[in-house]
Amino acid sequence: MRRLIERHPFASDAGLAVALAGLVLSDVWTSGQYFTASKAIYVPAALLMTLPLAWRRRAPLTVAIVVMGALVFESLAVGSAPIPDSQLVGWLVAIYSVAAHCDRVAALVGGAVSLGAGLVWMGLDDFLFPIVVFGGAWLAGRLVRQRHVYALALEDRAAALERERGANSRVAAAEERARIARELHDVLSHSVSVMVVQAGAERLALGSGRAATGEALEAIEQTGRQALAEMRRLLGMLRADGEPPAHAPQPTVADLEHLVSHVREAGLPVELLIQGDPTALPPGVAVCAYRIIQEALTNVLKHAGPASARVVVRYATHALVLEVADDGRGMREAEGAGHGLIGMRERVALYGGDFDAGGRNGGGFVVRARLPLAATPA
Repeated sequence: MRRLIERHPFASDAGLAVALAGLVLSDVWTSGQYFTASKAIYVPAALLMTLPLAWRRRAPLTVAIVVMGALVFESLAVGSAPIPDSQLVGWLVAIYSVAAHCDRVAALVGGAVSLGAGLVWMGLDDFLFPIVVFGGAWLAGRLVRQRHVYALALEDRAAALERERGANSRVAAAEERARIARELHDVLSHSVSVMVVQAGAERLALGSGRAATGEALEAIEQTGRQALAEMRRLLGMLRADGEPPAHAPQPTVADLEHLVSHVREAGLPVELLIQGDPTALPPGVAVCAYRIIQEALTNVLKHAGPASARVVVRYATHALVLEVADDGRGMREAEGAGHGLIGMRERVALYGGDFDAGGRNGGGFVVRARLPLAATPA
């Protein structure tokens, strides 16, 4: 019923108006001996006090003026004769509506008009009754409006925060991709440099006896040097303003013992387990694995509180499996969607792997990553 009313507000208000009109007219016709004034006064007044309520949301101030005007007309026209008490429902609905659906100025105007009509109805001697009854309906409407405005403000704020969160996530992902590209530049530069040096050395060793092969190797050497120059230019575009170039080699899985020792010195007990037979990893995968474990341990230091961590590196047949688990308090939802996890997801996605992070049963947080390894040619 509530959903139906919210979907069709005018229809529901029209139904309410017709029902109130029927109630008041029934009261007028069935109590003819009590209502001694002419029905030519009661019937039009009843219709004016009820049927306009169908537009109480679309034009609340106009409806309030019409309803209160009908009350003034009826009160003055019948004189000392009684008027139907059932009309009070329509008056209160009109007063509530003008307070709930109008801005401050229009609501004050509607309240003043209603109070004036109430004083005409009851007289100055009984001024407290319209003040209390009409004022209560008006105050209820204002309270409902304030709550509605507050709810809309909260919805707008939540939507703005969600948009900001999405924008921050996109920025963080872009920054992480640039960082990954800078790291991969070092790996690729090293590989291409080795190719260039080997091609140059082989060309010199051949001498002039095998000119065709020497020319081919020279072409490989020149192409490699051009590729190195283009990669350096690309790195310059990716580097942030003022960021100095990195000269140290990129860390790999072989440097995990050094990383774990630094984390232990920072106050986090860490257990490192290497499972399976260690094999030579592609340079990019080795750097990716190190960075994932580094970021996961950093998150433990930041968010887990007093805790211990366990790092597992498992060499599977065609994949490198990583797991970093802690027994701390875990991360809140907002922390779990932070830049650290975004960066880890980006790294794993780069190599077509699987990534998962979340709370553990019994407390704590766990990060799992699976990095596929290309099959080694025979």
